[in-house]
Amino acid sequence: MPYHSKWQDLPTEAINPDTLGIDKMPTLDIIDLIGTEDRRVVAAVHKERERIAHGVEILVSALKRGGRLFLVGAGTSGRLGLLEAAEMPLTFGTSPKLVQAIMAGGQHAVFKTREGVEDNFEEGARSIARLRVTKRDAVIGVSASGLTQFVRGALTGARKKGARILFVTCWHSTELQNYVALIIEPAVGPAVIAGSTRLKAGTATKMVLNMLTTIVMIRVGKTYGNLMVDVHTGSDKLKDRAQRIVALVTGATPEEAAQLLRAARWNVKAAIVMRKAGVSYAEALSRLHRAEDSVRTALGEDPEPILRKLLKLG
Repeated sequence: MPYHSKWQDLPTEAINPDTLGIDKMPTLDIIDLIGTEDRRVVAAVHKERERIAHGVEILVSALKRGGRLFLVGAGTSGRLGLLEAAEMPLTFGTSPKLVQAIMAGGQHAVFKTREGVEDNFEEGARSIARLRVTKRDAVIGVSASGLTQFVRGALTGARKKGARILFVTCWHSTELQNYVALIIEPAVGPAVIAGSTRLKAGTATKMVLNMLTTIVMIRVGKTYGNLMVDVHTGSDKLKDRAQRIVALVTGATPEEAAQLLRAARWNVKAAIVMRKAGVSYAEALSRLHRAEDSVRTALGEDPEPILRKLLKLG
């Protein structure tokens, strides 16, 4: 019987007929070729827009009922999950526990490949058990090929706990569609370098994860218009951004905005509500709590006309 690899038929392992001579091309031609392939990624992700929207609703529901979000992956997929989790506290002021990443091989595998960890189904399941995942939580499995055993083990463990499960993959035929709540599967085709999932598959995965996490944070009130009003203020740059946001939205001078932020303990949302509603810090927090942390709802005001006027957009 001839040998048949379970990976050889995967789109992520296929040889791209358009790049067969890439190693003899001029550099500018290679750049154009990669750009052409990446435009196909954008189209493939766009085709998944309805599934991505469904995924957002699943994740918002989980967070609003007090759940957490876990991203599980190995190799490039794991690193992309780590990047999303790491950015949430800085960008949206979330607790580090709200969005967490689980990577095959742990922190040691971020910068150095650990052989065989992605094939360990049992360790994937144990990783879910260690984090005490519950039915309130949501888990996103990330695997370009759809075959990563560590990820499958983690999703199996999460399913037993009743968590909602999403799967992001570039293998259009994965049988997991009968197993998880939702599969998002941009069909990007073969990479310019055969089997290199950090290229088109990685780009597509990053785009999908960006959309999911960003829109979820918008839906739970982490922005006011397109302003980052839950911004972390742990550096001078971020303090300056907070000051500029408060000044922009409220019409305060930079000095007044800085004073407001100090009074609001560098809570941008509270500072905005304090200024625009003319209330104390305690009352601003109370209003935000009643409004489920939404500045728009707390003020009953749409920031778009204000921002358009300031940006001279009419």
